[in-house]
Amino acid sequence: MQRTIIVGDVHGCVDELQALLRQCGMVRGDRVVLAGDLVAKGPDSRGVVQLAREIGARAVLGNHDDYCIDVWRKRHQGEARRLRRWSLDKLDDSDWAFLENLPLFVRLGAEREGGPEFAVVHAGVVPGVPLEEQERDNLLSLRSLVGGSAPSRRLLMRWPWAAAWRGPEHIVFGHDAVRGLQQYPLATGLDTGCVYGRELTALELPSQRIHKVRARRRYVGV
Repeated sequence: MQRTIIVGDVHGCVDELQALLRQCGMVRGDRVVLAGDLVAKGPDSRGVVQLAREIGARAVLGNHDDYCIDVWRKRHQGEARRLRRWSLDKLDDSDWAFLENLPLFVRLGAEREGGPEFAVVHAGVVPGVPLEEQERDNLLSLRSLVGGSAPSRRLLMRWPWAAAWRGPEHIVFGHDAVRGLQQYPLATGLDTGCVYGRELTALELPSQRIHKVRARRRYVGV
């Protein structure tokens, strides 16, 4: 597998993203993949989008990215919805085009011959459903399986979806800052709450090494 750096929810924390990529020793030819929620809540949404574009990073659509795109589209349709929140008014048309074209999942290939393929989604996947057949809302917002089976966007600490995932892919995801770093045999959760003053986390492949940097400060409350 090409050396790959998968980063959890950035939420506009461009300084921490730059620091994390430096810590990972990113060089030309490395593949960088962002696990959604590039924008919103943090200090510099445009800076994150522009950095992603400059380094040729891939990314998946997050629920906050999706919400912000909806606000932007309605603003263009004449509806007076605010874009200044989270500095969204600073994004130009090419930044919005980048966000609009983000896929719901990205396949990365296997880290070794015969091993599971790695794939990145923002929130979660329902066990037993092929990746291409997952519902959009679950890919963007899933957190738990009620009773261990029914998908829910609610945070039910006893029933994280990732604990029940049996593949065939190894899923890398974000979205779930409260649970923090999650490491299961075939699922890795990377949202460690940088925008809430905690950490920004990356998974390096094929080594499966975890990298972290501390947030410079707490940007929003939990």
